[in-house]
Amino acid sequence: MRNPNIESLLTKLLGQAKTDALFATLNMPAILDEWEPDVVTRAEIAQAMNMALFEGLLERSANGRAYTADAIENGGSVYFDHGALRTVRWPHTGALPPGEAAFTRILRPLGFRLNGRYPLDKLGMTGRAYAHEDAPDEIAQFFVSELHPERFSKEFQQAVTNVVSSSRDPLSPAAVALLWEIEREGWLPLEAAHALLPEIVGAFARQHDVPNELDYETLLLESAEMAWIATEGNAFNHATDRVADVFKLSDDEKAKGRPMKPEVERSRSGRVFQTAYRADIVEREFRTRDGGIVKRNVPGSFYEFITRRRTFDQATRRWVTDLRFDAGNAQGIFKMTANAAK
Repeated sequence: MRNPNIESLLTKLLGQAKTDALFATLNMPAILDEWEPDVVTRAEIAQAMNMALFEGLLERSANGRAYTADAIENGGSVYFDHGALRTVRWPHTGALPPGEAAFTRILRPLGFRLNGRYPLDKLGMTGRAYAHEDAPDEIAQFFVSELHPERFSKEFQQAVTNVVSSSRDPLSPAAVALLWEIEREGWLPLEAAHALLPEIVGAFARQHDVPNELDYETLLLESAEMAWIATEGNAFNHATDRVADVFKLSDDEKAKGRPMKPEVERSRSGRVFQTAYRADIVEREFRTRDGGIVKRNVPGSFYEFITRRRTFDQATRRWVTDLRFDAGNAQGIFKMTANAAK
């Protein structure tokens, strides 16, 4: 049976058809098998947000849509492991808080807690994982990366400022107050949750103005990741299906002619394995020197796959899923947008 609080939130936000599709597609954490009418817990809001963000990713990724449709047609489902987004830690981000602060103010009140820090030095970035305290193995994690412009040239830094200084804050004072309330109480009335959900989902988007084409070219010379942020902002960079055997899946998808990463990434622990499709190509607008608008094809979001092996926890005397990430894996996966950038 569906959790009626989550269904109500999603139906109002997305409509019945998309809500039905999401319930048919995604795993549902066991903690959400019980509920209280009109009392929406932080886990329920977190799950509703994650489901809406997954749907948004599918809208932007034709390859992700095709894979998901195949999975459902064959009687399967998607175990939503994590979503990823990119931010810029820079003092000139307009009204938007810099770096991951723009999102930890959402994630922490909803019950997400830091689950690891990963230096992505080859990319001039730092990644941090956030897992949900109430159901860390079942509610999708967030992998939030921060780009550090100070590690790049002065020209690059100026281009970053030019792009992100126009950023707006997507959260209204009312939304901030509701986040404070749910952090304090652990739940919201259904009507308040309905008001909050569109704003927090809307935060995962581009908040700055259409970028200047010259700035984009300057960014692309030094960082495909920052160039991606210029066009896509803080949208989900990728969403990830947790599968039993990512090696077999990779071979199967290649046999179908889908644009898979050549090799599967392997963590140093030997327990986390990842691969992905190359980023879908999307059309985006840019401003020209004379103030006009041009369109060009750029890398958008993509769909990822992960296998997490279980390990025996000596402290608790039980088998647990390895929910960690790996810096090497992450840098390899990030190439799925870099390789598509032109």
